[in-house]
Amino acid sequence: MSEMITADLVDLDLSADTKEAAARALAERMAALGRVTDLDGFLADVAAREAQMPTGLDGGIGIPHCRSEHVTEPTLAFGRKAAGIDFGAPDGPADLIFLIAAPAGADDAHLTILSALARQLTNTAFTAALRAVDDTETAAALVRGDRTPASVDVPADAGNAERPEGSGATEAGAAGAVSSAEDTAVSGTAAVPSAGVEDGSDPVPGTTAAPDGRPFRVVAVTSCPTGIAHTYMAAESLENAGREAGIELVVETQGSAGFTRLDPAVIAAADGVILAHDVPVREKERFAGKPTVDVGVKAGINRPAELVAEVREKAARSEVTAGSAPGSAAGSAAGTPVERTGGTGDGYGTRLRTWLMSGVSYMVPFVAAGGLLIALGFAIGGWQVNKAPSVMDHFVWTQADSWGALLFQIGGVAFNFLIPVLAGYIAYGMADRPGLVPGFVGGSIALTINAGFLGGLAAGLIAGGVVMAIQKVRIPAAVRGIMPVVVIPLISSAVVGFLMFVVIGKPIASAQKGMTDWLNGLTGANAVLLGALLGLMMCFDLGGPVNKVAYTFATAGIAVANPGDSAMRIMAAVMAAGMVPPLAMALATTVRARLFTPTERENGKAAWVLGASFITEGAIPFAAADPLRVIPSAMAGGAVTGALSMTFGATLRAPHGGIFVVPLIGNPFLYLVAVAAGVGVTTALVVVLKGLRKRSPSGADAESTGTGAVSPAGSKEPVAA
Repeated sequence: MSEMITADLVDLDLSADTKEAAARALAERMAALGRVTDLDGFLADVAAREAQMPTGLDGGIGIPHCRSEHVTEPTLAFGRKAAGIDFGAPDGPADLIFLIAAPAGADDAHLTILSALARQLTNTAFTAALRAVDDTETAAALVRGDRTPASVDVPADAGNAERPEGSGATEAGAAGAVSSAEDTAVSGTAAVPSAGVEDGSDPVPGTTAAPDGRPFRVVAVTSCPTGIAHTYMAAESLENAGREAGIELVVETQGSAGFTRLDPAVIAAADGVILAHDVPVREKERFAGKPTVDVGVKAGINRPAELVAEVREKAARSEVTAGSAPGSAAGSAAGTPVERTGGTGDGYGTRLRTWLMSGVSYMVPFVAAGGLLIALGFAIGGWQVNKAPSVMDHFVWTQADSWGALLFQIGGVAFNFLIPVLAGYIAYGMADRPGLVPGFVGGSIALTINAGFLGGLAAGLIAGGVVMAIQKVRIPAAVRGIMPVVVIPLISSAVVGFLMFVVIGKPIASAQKGMTDWLNGLTGANAVLLGALLGLMMCFDLGGPVNKVAYTFATAGIAVANPGDSAMRIMAAVMAAGMVPPLAMALATTVRARLFTPTERENGKAAWVLGASFITEGAIPFAAADPLRVIPSAMAGGAVTGALSMTFGATLRAPHGGIFVVPLIGNPFLYLVAVAAGVGVTTALVVVLKGLRKRSPSGADAESTGTGAVSPAGSKEPVAA
């Protein structure tokens, strides 16, 4: 660890009172040595990591850290604050602060040494020595490993007497040799010494045996977003807990330096699995079919003994998993991350919501990008831009129409990914990586058969369920290696394809034809009733088959040289109703933000533009997360808008465009009044219904606990970690 920390990077009497000030004080020392090129840029990266999850640990330790392009070489800075600084640890403020800086492309050798430091922090002798040391040279030497804790004169009560009031002693683990920590960091795996011999002889006295008499065996995986600190501290804590419990425990650390996969034979022989992670576990399918405890990485640091006991209890009950959903740590309403339990202990409703949000989090960028590009296309190219020929053959650099057509066609391509991505990542949320192929296949088929948003939801759930069912089948060892890449994708895609084409596709096609015939029969009926029905249909499935029937019915009426007044009134009612759901959700997230997750509030900002552009799909993220409240509310508002539009006699010659084609609307002011009325109705209903939902025991909204997907981490949606 030489040169990573020097006396110039140590401050034994920090004057800072906040974590931001402490990070700045230590970062300034790095900058003075030329190890940080842009102080503010680096601090922004530190703050971004801190925002994901507090970096305070039990035992009075704060470890702000990040990877940053503003760092020239891996660097450590150490500060000590007798009064303590709040870094968000449950037991109180931190008096030992380590700022860990790694370059964006740091080499593995340096990162493994940084990780070795993280392991040392579970050594109570090491932290006691750092609290007792009185000169910067010695402190730097301790951190580098040039001096051992035993070489420092530590008062008998130093471990507690110098701790800031309110912080408790660490329970993370017992003392361990630094060299051992470095060895395991370099290898990428770490093992607790075996509680028994490999040939099946009696375990060492005091150890815990499995039912067949051999030592109980556990494999574990630890990981965090940066893969530097928490990853290795959790590994060290789990190893210590395993040693104290008298079991065999092997840890795979999936850190910044990459990871060394556990031997398949070790996994096969394991009696249980512990996954302590804040980013998706790589190759998680390796652990399918075993009793599994799935938690956040900080649980691995703070309560390893409980996790060991829990996995043993699951093994005793023969409680196995087919492959836990790659969940993201859900945050409380206050923003404090909470630990996940892998899904097996959660209710079906909770798991279903998590799966759906996994798909939605990946779908949202396609909705936003595609919808806004389409809107810009209409704004630049006019209301007939959707009829423009392919820009590959008819693009003129100097014509606005060509640029409008280009944006419209790019947006259309982006939109075509919406349903496959939704289905693919719902399946991913259920069955991890093996679910991606059948999920995308099913989503693409849903697009092909015009099954829309609801078809995509069905495809994702079917694909995930099929894969989970396959994973439960006991497979001969000879074919296990090809299961994830050949067998599971092949069988699951075939099953999903059959169900989507044959079982689901035909009823949808028949229903669409029946609805079209029904609407044709209503053309001469009461105009207000027809407008209300069209509004209901536009908002029922937000771009799905029912929506498309209403839209196709309207566009068919104006697709003639001289459309009649009745046809143009129908087109106006359809577009007005289609604008209601996204606009209403945008308004609801603005006036009652506390009822929505941070992600939904961000989606609400984009929904303003999407709704104004007649991109009904802008409401899909909200409907997927809470369909029983959002869809009925949207339908009510859509019906009001459709009926009012017909009552006001508003007409429209353009098939699309939203506010960009207001000049083409007959009675534009009353038309906008109709839209506003529907938006108001939907917003009010959503707010009331969400306000009536059950609340969690803590008092926060039960469904306001944000989830995260694995962003895209294992991402699942950007993961709170």
